[in-house]
Amino acid sequence: MEITEPIESKNFLQEIIENDIAEGKHDGRVLTRFPPEPNGYLHIGHAKSICINFGLAKQYNGQTNLRFDDTNPVTEDTEYVESIKEDIKWLGFDWANEYYASDYFDTLYDYATQLIGKGLAYVDDLTAEQIAELKGTPTEPGKNSPHRDRSVEENLDLFRRMKDGEFPEGSKVLRAKIDMASPNMHMRDPLLYRIKYAHHHRTGDKWCIYPMYDFAHGQSDSIETITHSICTLEFIPHRPLYDWCIEKLEIFPSRQYEFARLNMNYTVMSKRKLLQLVNENHVSGWDDPRMPTLSGMRRRGYPPKSIVEFCDKIGVAKRENIIDIGLLEFCVREDLNKTATRVMVVMDPVKLVITNYEGTGEHLSAENNPEDQSAGHRNISFGKVIYIEREDFMLDPPKGYFRLSPGNKVRLKYAYIIEYENHITDSEGRITEIHVKYYPDSKSGEDTSSIKVKTALHWVPESAINAEIRLYDRLFVVENPNSDKDTDFKEFINKDSMVVNTRAMLEPILKDADFGKSYQFFRLGYFCLDKDSSSEKLVFNKTVGLKDSWAKILQK
Repeated sequence: MEITEPIESKNFLQEIIENDIAEGKHDGRVLTRFPPEPNGYLHIGHAKSICINFGLAKQYNGQTNLRFDDTNPVTEDTEYVESIKEDIKWLGFDWANEYYASDYFDTLYDYATQLIGKGLAYVDDLTAEQIAELKGTPTEPGKNSPHRDRSVEENLDLFRRMKDGEFPEGSKVLRAKIDMASPNMHMRDPLLYRIKYAHHHRTGDKWCIYPMYDFAHGQSDSIETITHSICTLEFIPHRPLYDWCIEKLEIFPSRQYEFARLNMNYTVMSKRKLLQLVNENHVSGWDDPRMPTLSGMRRRGYPPKSIVEFCDKIGVAKRENIIDIGLLEFCVREDLNKTATRVMVVMDPVKLVITNYEGTGEHLSAENNPEDQSAGHRNISFGKVIYIEREDFMLDPPKGYFRLSPGNKVRLKYAYIIEYENHITDSEGRITEIHVKYYPDSKSGEDTSSIKVKTALHWVPESAINAEIRLYDRLFVVENPNSDKDTDFKEFINKDSMVVNTRAMLEPILKDADFGKSYQFFRLGYFCLDKDSSSEKLVFNKTVGLKDSWAKILQK
């Protein structure tokens, strides 16, 4: 029997592009775009869109444009523009051209006047409430505006005067003249332009009318000759208007395709809700390590490769679903396990004195990463006094406890086997010092003692440094904070989503820790240096634990 290689299945977007190329559509050219609105920071949901648009273009020797949908000057800012560009580059992608919807304001205005000239758009004086009232319901047709039959000449004059700032904000809008009985509510004379007196981050005060997203989006795609306009499923009802505008204007026929957006448990993806968390100080900012923003994940220590891998694993679908955040954390662990330097950190230290240790101390060798031999080794100072985790010693341990206790020998990692002798307590009975003896012939790598132990404890030398350790957990305590419409989503915030430890003692090598570098703290998880660090005070963020601790919680 002939054995063949398995055929890699293609998602529906790949099939569409390959069919277009085979048919010679657009001369076989592939040009996608990523069109964020600069009104907030990108989150993990945007990462999926980035990976799809840039990934497909790369796969088929095409290009991707970065276009900022800056049609609402009230909510947009240059700060967001710069953060978006930083995030895309951090993920490992680059764009062919950088554009803004505002680049096309003159052209879009001309397009609007063309629609008016063809009798396909009109200026309406109704208020937003009146327009909504006349729009009907999904089962009942809407009613025409009393201004729907204005003449072309009157509409052109009114639209020009709207542009010239003669009318107050909210007093007039430009609407497409389509069909008030359409079963698609988006086709019932949708708004194309509104009056808005606000300073724009690029065009300043040149314009006081701004195109609606549905009008700017398709036409911007067409101007750039985008071949495959890929967006999320909520834009399916908008596609007929996208196609209608392109058809009536007789411009380049860009085509919209929709995929399921990324929904993930234990977080929120709405920019409005994320902004609430920031403005109400539930988090420290857009880049708070608990946020689902890419800047937050970068600060938390997530490698960009792990995010791209995560997006690849969840794939491209046509139906909405909720992805378990555990899959993202798995991808992060898989990546960091290969690259992170192993170090020893004690979170709740207790002093350990080796009573029979003589001399001034020695240097022991420790491997930096057992998964990567090229990472080499480092030296750790060892002497009469070291520190171990308080929980690694018990006077009266339960059955199955194999750490340090009376009558139970343990190994100090990279060092020697030790045995308990006695301890010292303070006035409140708290253990302040543990005395042990060590076996000189049990040194790691040179052990001739024949002593068998079941546990190796991590430790830090007397010369250990102090640091602030920020332990992060999931921001919400329920899988779907949006599920209860009668309860404010903020009621589900995890009060223990950040715990700060200021007692921790770390290997001295971490004094020279690098930003952007990951470290595995033995038995604790993966950590990285935070931007709040200074020469006087180091701060480390927990990226992810060594295991999925939430899996056990959910099984209870």
